[in-house]
Amino acid sequence: MDNRPIGFFDSGLGGLTSIPYLMNELPQERVIYYGDTARTPYGSKAVTTIRRFSKEITDFLVESDVKMIVIACNTISSTCLGELRQRLPDIPIVGIITPAAQEVVNRCTTDSHIGVIGTKVTIASHAYRNFIEELKPELSIYETACPAFVPLIEEGIIDNEIMDMTIRYYMDDFVKKNDLDTVVLGCTHYPLIKDNISRIYPQLQIINPSSVVIGQIDRILTARDMHAEDSDFTNVFYASDLSENFVNMIDHIFADVDEDKKVKFMNFDLEKERKNGLL
Repeated sequence: MDNRPIGFFDSGLGGLTSIPYLMNELPQERVIYYGDTARTPYGSKAVTTIRRFSKEITDFLVESDVKMIVIACNTISSTCLGELRQRLPDIPIVGIITPAAQEVVNRCTTDSHIGVIGTKVTIASHAYRNFIEELKPELSIYETACPAFVPLIEEGIIDNEIMDMTIRYYMDDFVKKNDLDTVVLGCTHYPLIKDNISRIYPQLQIINPSSVVIGQIDRILTARDMHAEDSDFTNVFYASDLSENFVNMIDHIFADVDEDKKVKFMNFDLEKERKNGLL
């Protein structure tokens, strides 16, 4: 038994899409979430910058006494997972890409045409393609970057024509040219436009890493006897810029989660604290 919280982090609010799945499937677990909303998006930044930001956030989570760290961000998982595990060997660190790659292999056949959409950094890393091909090399994998999705989602521009037009801009030719039947949402922001994508391309099977990663978390907690037993806790959501959009998006994402979950919001700018010598 281990009642300490699980630490989740992301470049912004996208990683929040994993939390309702955790709360529904592992309701005894407590969460500390950090969204780096002041410095989002990460997907167009240099890898060295992403690594520096990720180190700052994981150090903060370690100081918050988490029992596990979940990188709820494809961009960070594709660039920093190995390095973070090396830095913090005593804390299990879960990336979001490997469980999703396994889900693709489980659900797709050799006749499948699988598209991966994500940020520029994630797509350039070929992380999904490499993991999937390692498990099942005969699968056909296609990739494309959709860099405008994250800033639009962060601004709450989801259920309207602007988002639909942007989806079609990136995906119409991609889906048609490669005869896709499956798409992997290679960014944790993208589940927030899953309904848009399903409506525009109803023929596509959609694989959502934000939900799939919970199974990996459960397996690790079980193997290490680290499941929590105390249900009397508060989930804390930190943001480097606790904007109205962030709070509104939490309300949107958590619409189907039990109302009795205790939640606290905190503004905590790691960059500012580091410059002031407080970290």
